[in-house]
Amino acid sequence: MPRWVEVVLNVPIFQSFTYRAEPEKPGKDPIDGLVGRRVEVRFGSRTMIAFAVGESDELPAGFPLAEDAIKPILRVVDAEPLFDEREIALSRWIASFYLCAPGEALAAMLPSGKREADGPGIAFDDADFSRQELELSEEQRAAVDGILDPAAQTPAYLYGLTGTGKTEVFLRAAEGVLARGKGVIYLVPEIALTHQVVESVVARFGNEAAVLHSGLTGSKRLAEWMRIRRGEARIVVGARSAVFAPLPDLGLIIIDEEHDPSYKSGTTPRYHARQVAMRRAADAHCPLVMGSATPSIEAWRLMGTGELRRFRLTSRLAGGVPPEIRVIRLGADGSALSAALVREIREAKEAGRQSLLFLNRRGFTHFYRCNTCGFELKCRNCSVPLTWHRAEGAMKCHYCGWQVEPPRACPECGSLDAGYAGFGTEFIEDEVRRTFPGYTVARVDADSVSAKGELKRTLDEFRAGKIDILLGTQMVAKGLNFPGVRLVGIALADTGLHMPDFRASERTFALITQVAGRAGRFFPDGRVLVQTWSPENPAIAFAAAGDVEGFYAQELEQRRALGFPPFTRLVRLVFRSKEAAVAEEGAAGAAALIAPLLPPEADILGPAECPLALISGNHRFHLIVRGPAMAPLNRAVYQFLSQNKPPRALYIEADADPVSLL
Repeated sequence: MPRWVEVVLNVPIFQSFTYRAEPEKPGKDPIDGLVGRRVEVRFGSRTMIAFAVGESDELPAGFPLAEDAIKPILRVVDAEPLFDEREIALSRWIASFYLCAPGEALAAMLPSGKREADGPGIAFDDADFSRQELELSEEQRAAVDGILDPAAQTPAYLYGLTGTGKTEVFLRAAEGVLARGKGVIYLVPEIALTHQVVESVVARFGNEAAVLHSGLTGSKRLAEWMRIRRGEARIVVGARSAVFAPLPDLGLIIIDEEHDPSYKSGTTPRYHARQVAMRRAADAHCPLVMGSATPSIEAWRLMGTGELRRFRLTSRLAGGVPPEIRVIRLGADGSALSAALVREIREAKEAGRQSLLFLNRRGFTHFYRCNTCGFELKCRNCSVPLTWHRAEGAMKCHYCGWQVEPPRACPECGSLDAGYAGFGTEFIEDEVRRTFPGYTVARVDADSVSAKGELKRTLDEFRAGKIDILLGTQMVAKGLNFPGVRLVGIALADTGLHMPDFRASERTFALITQVAGRAGRFFPDGRVLVQTWSPENPAIAFAAAGDVEGFYAQELEQRRALGFPPFTRLVRLVFRSKEAAVAEEGAAGAAALIAPLLPPEADILGPAECPLALISGNHRFHLIVRGPAMAPLNRAVYQFLSQNKPPRALYIEADADPVSLL
């Protein structure tokens, strides 16, 4: 029996540890078959849970401790293994690519029930599902055949306007793979925002489907995980971390809404589900298909080079056509509803139809400003303006949660000539209710639908025609199919446009296009009004014109000229500390140590203060390592991180292929 067990722990230490594979109490047999299970060990002065990743009869050559100095494991946590050699190999790849400790990578892969927060949970237990077989179009049939083509060597991409039947193609491809006796992973951006897709999967595949989402308790999530591992569930649908589902015979991975930034983890390890899916599909020699009406810039370029096979869907199968999109320049009166938008909402109601209003900003107004001295009320912990939430009577920070009562006069100069500017979903709701007193109105954002089941209930009422006007944030933008919607109004298209981030235009274009896709899905009279202060901006102009190819062409040219992805690869290091000088010195010192490790074609941008320079009381500086290939960047940064321990007052975040530079 093996005498030694190799373990990794969920701590930022770039190595594994060896323990004695026998209990502490004498007279008991050594423990066998530990690989894949969690074990409890003594680590320093703490008792911790570790992951067993190897067993051996002999210690490694040159092991620094005597045998009798090696600590025993304390107990075995799991009755059966949670992971196998394939998952261990994947965790090692994640650790090296995403610049984290091996134990951190494995911890992210396993079911904790706390790994990702994707909004209010959706309950499926009492849903009334009915299987609906749809007749496929020629384009859809060609796409299904192409995805399942055993001779294909490259991943597939299903590109088409919203409402062109991408979900049905994914479901048919999944049926084909299941018929071959293999399993399917179906990724969606956020369970709560794409529950119609999830319902379709559960309806089509019944007990063979497992849904992994943050609404599950830790024990339920673990039970689903083991059901998947045993082969009892063969199609797994879920958000980002479902990419790690332990299907024993993986046959297909589907990534719906591939462009969505929520596929990128915001905590260590900062993995991207798209990249992990590519790795898993390559290891399993199985097809991978992605889809979106607004592909990421990276995916669009790969389609152009042939590294992704493109299958295009061009017609809305339910009878709708792409809506008419008009751009409205906002005036200086501070109103959130232009005369044109008010008129269109009334016409929709008179026609017995519904309106959807979108603004990607919560709260009543966006900031408090003094017109005398220019003072802005900002969070004491973060370098961002506070947002007024009138319903709660508080100014709130959307980053750290700090709140304060609204001031009666300017705190800086005492002037009464101060007030609120900008607008959020609360402001629009207030204006809509005053403008349309006889209409039924509902708001959907993180503040209004915090209770379990509330989001689904509101959306179901809207789908049933019980609500005339639904307004909200991105919760109403994704994956939702409302037959009665005639009008979509984007209250302010500029909210994310002027962020100091090279992806700001791409995100704005995608959001407008996705929200506009909620209109005209079943009837040919859909209308979209885009309100903006910047109608000439390319992201807004191209989206309004429905010119997808034009936008991608100009955006790619701009990225090429500036040396940003997809023409380069980036690794971002963020240095944060309670002391600004510590963060700044840490970033400067890291740049000096990393620079000699890089090849001549790579460079370092910065160090500089982050655009969001202060969050939760931490000062933030960053540097960006840039080059044409990822491998040499990763090697240099990994060497720096593994060989240099930061001072206690400094924390370093490493992010390979960042999706945001804020």
